[in-house]
Amino acid sequence: MIDPHFLVLDKIGLFCSVGNFYIDPQQAVPLSIVSHAHADHAIAGSTNVYATPATFALMRARYGKKTASTAHEIVFQSPFIVNGVKITFYPAGHILGSAQVLLEYNNIRYLYTGDFKLQADSTCEPYHYVNADVLITETTFANPQTQHPDVLAEIVKLNADKHNILLGAYAIGKAQRMTALINTYCPQKQVVVHYSIAPFHRIYEQHNVPLQWQFYGRKLMKNNEDVVYIVPPITYRSYLKAINVKRIFVTGWNKPQHNTDTLLLISDHADWNDLLTVIEQAKPTEIWTLHGDGEHVASYFADKNIRVKALN
Repeated sequence: MIDPHFLVLDKIGLFCSVGNFYIDPQQAVPLSIVSHAHADHAIAGSTNVYATPATFALMRARYGKKTASTAHEIVFQSPFIVNGVKITFYPAGHILGSAQVLLEYNNIRYLYTGDFKLQADSTCEPYHYVNADVLITETTFANPQTQHPDVLAEIVKLNADKHNILLGAYAIGKAQRMTALINTYCPQKQVVVHYSIAPFHRIYEQHNVPLQWQFYGRKLMKNNEDVVYIVPPITYRSYLKAINVKRIFVTGWNKPQHNTDTLLLISDHADWNDLLTVIEQAKPTEIWTLHGDGEHVASYFADKNIRVKALN
């Protein structure tokens, strides 16, 4: 029988009362399960942390020795037990090392998707479909009006001219995906990266993701064309006086961005159709939503014998 209180969202994060652990807590805790290395899911300082090896590598690059007191590196599809709860990681397709977390207790399967996507991405493990009694899913883009554009159609926009490009992208996941896409579909363009992004590029390469890039150099940008300089968002916003470059920001949100010439609509999250596909494959009895607005999900499944509740 499904326990409605098996997972509850409190001010710290998603808490499993039976196992006495948090999933993706927002502050340091004694026992933590981390789905992936983005800072809104992976914080430093917890005592016992369970995550995939790639997630730990990315976290250590950001947090160093503060990553965790004790790191439990768990590879995909290798079950482990925490306080009586059986846990298995499956690829989420979001970024390198990102995991769905399957929790099994009293013959009920609770699947926490974490952030996920179904789009092809050569820089991370592809999404793995898992059956579950309860699907705990992100709903970042859970709106029938939202459908992500084709990635190839977006990336080839960079071929429109020979301007050097200042490209704003998240340092973990997005920057590496963009590098790989440019390498493949804009081969005449030279990718250079901000110093704060370079350590994460190296980790991807250590995990057998080939990337062609080099460090940023002012002379390189000044003396050449067809150079794409990838910078994190905070740096992108600070380069207000950059001249002779085209300013492009990579995002899944089709909204105006300050001091941006063009948006590349490339998302690392599922859109509405992707979410429906995952639900169809998981065959859950209940859907619990978080990380977004679950209103459209609840409305869509109101007459389909699937109970939907919002955790946030």
